[in-house]
Amino acid sequence: MPIPLSPASDKRFRVANPRLRRRTLALLLPLVLGWSAVCAQTELSDLAKIQASGVLKVGVYKNNAPFSDGPAIDMKGLDIDIAKALAKQMQLKLTLLPFDAGENMGDDLRNMVWRGHYLGYGPADVMMHVPVDKYLAQQNRQVFIFAPYMRQTQVLLHDTAVLPTVGSPEDLKGFRLSAERGTGMASVLMAHNAGMLMSQVALYNTGMEAAKAVIEGKAAAAFVMRSQAESMLSQRQSQPAHWAMSPLPLYGVPETGWPLGIAVKADYKDLAQALQKAMQELRSSGELLTIFKSHGMTLTLP
Repeated sequence: MPIPLSPASDKRFRVANPRLRRRTLALLLPLVLGWSAVCAQTELSDLAKIQASGVLKVGVYKNNAPFSDGPAIDMKGLDIDIAKALAKQMQLKLTLLPFDAGENMGDDLRNMVWRGHYLGYGPADVMMHVPVDKYLAQQNRQVFIFAPYMRQTQVLLHDTAVLPTVGSPEDLKGFRLSAERGTGMASVLMAHNAGMLMSQVALYNTGMEAAKAVIEGKAAAAFVMRSQAESMLSQRQSQPAHWAMSPLPLYGVPETGWPLGIAVKADYKDLAQALQKAMQELRSSGELLTIFKSHGMTLTLP
C-alpha cells in the first residue's frame, strides 16, 4: 500500500461529515487567530507596545518634596511636571507609579525598572530622579540611566541676620543647625572634626522641614539640598529676605553634587531614544526652564 504524501490525501485524516468539518474549523480558527495575535504582539518593539497602549508609566518617589509629594491621585513637584511634559511630548497619557524608597538605589531600580516589586506593583516604563553615575550604572546593568535634567547640589541655608557669612564648618560652632534625618549630609555634618557640631544639630524628617526651621527662626543654618532650600524660600517670598545659600565644604560630600536623570530597562533602546529626544526638546524649547521657575528652582547644567 503506497504511503500518502500528506494527511490531506489520506482518507483516515478526512472529516466525512461536512457539518463536523465546519464545527472543527470553527473551533480551530480562534486558536489560530489568537496565536497570530500573540506572535504579532511579541514582535512589537518596546516603544511600539507603549504607543499601542497610549500610556507612559512613570515611577516616582513618594514623600520626596519638592520633586514628588502628596496623595497618589494628586502628586505635585518638579519630577511630576517633567513627567507630564515628557508624556505630552511623546503624545501619550501619563500614569504615575508612586513608590517608597528602598534600602538603596539598586533596590529601587530593580523594583521600578527591570523586574517589579515582590508585592506586585511595577515595573514602570521609566523611573525619575535617578543619579547619572558611572558606578551606579556598572552595578545595575539591567537598566540604562540617561537624560540628566538637573544637577543636585548641597548648600548651607543660613539666616544672615544671625550668621552673616560662612567660610568653613568651624564658623558654625555655637549656632543651632538643622539637617534631614538619615541622610549622608546629616552624618558628615555631625561627624565633622570628631563631632564638634553634633550637639548643635536638630534632625528633621525631610530636608524641606530642616530648611523651614531656618525660615521660622528655629535654626541659624540648615545643611540641605539647593532644590529644597530654593523651594522653601519661594514659598516665603513675603517675608524679609535675610537668608543666603553658601557652599559648605565637608569631607565625604561631593562639592559639585551629582546629575539626576531617568532610567529604563537596558534593552528598551527605542523607548530610551524617544525619551532622550523628548527631554532635548523640552530643554531647547525653554519648557524645562519654565517648569523649574514655576517651582522656584534654578535649572542647573547637568
